[in-house]
Amino acid sequence: MADNKDKKVLKVPDLRFPEFTDEWERKKFRDVCNITTGNKNTQDKSNDGIYPFYVRSQIVERINSWTFDGEAILTAGDGVGVGKVFHYSTGKIGVHQRVYILSDFKCDGKYLYSYFAGHFYNRVKRMSAKNSVDSVRMEMIADMPISLPSTEEQKKIGHLLALLDERIATQTKIIERYKSLIRGIAQNVVRSNKPNVLLSECLECSSSTLQESDVCENGTYPVYGANGIVGYLDDYSTEDEAVHIIKDGSGVGTVSYAIGRCSATGTLNTLQAKDGYLLQYLYYMLKVFNFEPYKTGMAIPHIYFKDYGKAKIFCPPYQEQLRYAKMLSAIDDILLAEQNILTNLNLQKQYLLRQMFI
Repeated sequence: MADNKDKKVLKVPDLRFPEFTDEWERKKFRDVCNITTGNKNTQDKSNDGIYPFYVRSQIVERINSWTFDGEAILTAGDGVGVGKVFHYSTGKIGVHQRVYILSDFKCDGKYLYSYFAGHFYNRVKRMSAKNSVDSVRMEMIADMPISLPSTEEQKKIGHLLALLDERIATQTKIIERYKSLIRGIAQNVVRSNKPNVLLSECLECSSSTLQESDVCENGTYPVYGANGIVGYLDDYSTEDEAVHIIKDGSGVGTVSYAIGRCSATGTLNTLQAKDGYLLQYLYYMLKVFNFEPYKTGMAIPHIYFKDYGKAKIFCPPYQEQLRYAKMLSAIDDILLAEQNILTNLNLQKQYLLRQMFI
């Protein structure tokens, strides 16, 4: 590919295929595609339906009647998927009434999909008066500018990014398989053995009053919150390892495992193993533990260790705990490596989206 950063050429990207030198043409989406919405409702879905059914999420449902037949780009018109949910489709599909359909392309469809999926979220964020974007007006799409090279260059760019999307999709499936394998092994341990120990007998629970506003961007030891590391401090509350469980909010019951000196914010329960029990084994059992019966609160759900600590789980002798933990952590190590590959693939895609478009 040719690097154009140091060349005084107008209306071309920084990175392009070397055989192309022409300038790009500036247009709007209304000039290159037709924009409509679907006509189906969520209740129209059928688990064994004939056609794909595009709703306002990355999950593609099934349906027995179709809305559109042909090449199309789909994006959510409202909800949490605004600016984040995109699909490229060919053939007969059902489409939810609050999903936008881009079709009848006057440019390469895969090129348009890559540009749209890579740039639309920032556009709707800029156009929204609120911090969160919860709906899309048709003119947000129709008036969106796009730069177009020749048809042949569009096809090459679209094909390259489509191949990368396929690789990302494959990598995502690999990761899900490893997650399912870990979950399946842990669930098999639970199903095959009678619970014999109260959680409160094998775990100690603590909580802090630490808030995210109390932590620093830099420091010696990480501080964990509901979404992972939220900052750093020069002091710590946990010495070697800890299990963290979100105790309130939308992610209540989510379990994570931390190694090394660290602290946690007040949104988390910090659990540590008592003598005779292996924390890593207990972590995997908690990953498949059902917290639903122990949730309280309507608007903001909570869980309390004094409640779920009364539940029993299966705990074999220490050496058996160690065997299970070693097996599951070995798979976890592979999972982490695969997740790193996915991260790098996404970084590659973001780089190409920045460099190959204008």
